[in-house]
Amino acid sequence: MKKIKITQVRSAINRSNKQKRSLVALGLKKMHQTVEHTATPQILGIVEKVKHLVQVEEN
Repeated sequence: MKKIKITQVRSAINRSNKQKRSLVALGLKKMHQTVEHTATPQILGIVEKVKHLVQVEEN
């Protein structure tokens, strides 16, 4: 499967708890942190909810 790199580029301050939990579920705890995940429908759905806070690169 394809891999994607997800980098948090905007802060989670003043965001809803749902968006904060989505970032934690992706493994993002602080700004400019990058994680790599397999591009499953579940991961892509979470990324879609916080697309304004993250940057996604395909490998």
